[in-house]
Amino acid sequence: MAKWGEGDPRWIVEERADATNVNNWHWTERDVTGWSSERLRQLLLGVRVEGSEGVCQLTDLTKLDGEASINNRKGKLIFFYEWQLKASWLGTSSSGVKYRGTVEVSNLSDENDTDDLDITASLCKDQPNTPLLDLMRKSGVQEVRRALGEYISQLRSEFSQGMILPTAKGPAAPLQSKKNQTKTSKSQFSSTPRPSSSPAPSPTGVRIPTCSFSLTETFLTSADELYRTFISQEFVQVFTRSVAVVDGRHGGQFQLLDGSITGEFTKLIPDQRIEMRWRFRTWPSEHYAAVSLELLERGDETELKMECRGVPVGEEDSTREGWTRFYFQAIKQSFGY
Repeated sequence: MAKWGEGDPRWIVEERADATNVNNWHWTERDVTGWSSERLRQLLLGVRVEGSEGVCQLTDLTKLDGEASINNRKGKLIFFYEWQLKASWLGTSSSGVKYRGTVEVSNLSDENDTDDLDITASLCKDQPNTPLLDLMRKSGVQEVRRALGEYISQLRSEFSQGMILPTAKGPAAPLQSKKNQTKTSKSQFSSTPRPSSSPAPSPTGVRIPTCSFSLTETFLTSADELYRTFISQEFVQVFTRSVAVVDGRHGGQFQLLDGSITGEFTKLIPDQRIEMRWRFRTWPSEHYAAVSLELLERGDETELKMECRGVPVGEEDSTREGWTRFYFQAIKQSFGY
């Protein structure tokens, strides 16, 4: 996903002179990278295994690259972390001979369960083969996996306190992270725009050459939650990181990104389908595209099929990119879907 401040400038919300809270609308975020670095170091340097072959112990953490943060959205906690790790180990055989090696972890992140982590143990290049390597690959890797699981458990328990404030119904329960919460995008774009013989139907508008495109995206959430994300003013303000006006009713109007996007909901079927008239501020006056969002729930996932008709010719690429980055990927980044 593009960083905020990059891409088509019409989609970007800039800092406001009136000090409106653009980036923290009902949203709390805590950077826990420093705590995580120290805790990972402590846990991994405590790894020690012993067998008939001898004893092996991690002695130094030579690579600790990554970050971690916790977000609170509407009383739910979402954990984001991603790390690449490399540690040195020292083994002493039963006869007293010492050997050196390394352990690497390339995919410690909220997307992977601990059982799915790639953990490899190897000897340094100048070291002869030794049964201690088998000890590390079996028992040592298991202990490293256990230590990383302990880090994840402590991350969730240590910082749950204070991130969610009590409500009238009592303390809120933290959201348990799911595997692949920030799942890789499954966008499938139509290769070329499809010319339209006439503009998208709308109560008012101007006749100009237009085209259409479609997108398909999968979200790791229920259809009802995804439906609310598009029609709820509070949700929209979170993923656009700006003040918005959204009237989530049939005939209700919306205005996003400081007025760059405006439109009207023309058909709403709860948890199934959203249809709208939608336009960029820079499009010809009173011209709207017709956008439909169809939601298909498939187990723990919801597939969204988007059709956009009536886009002015020459605007299809920026419109497609804008929907992908500032709607779909922004929703995933903000809510962990």
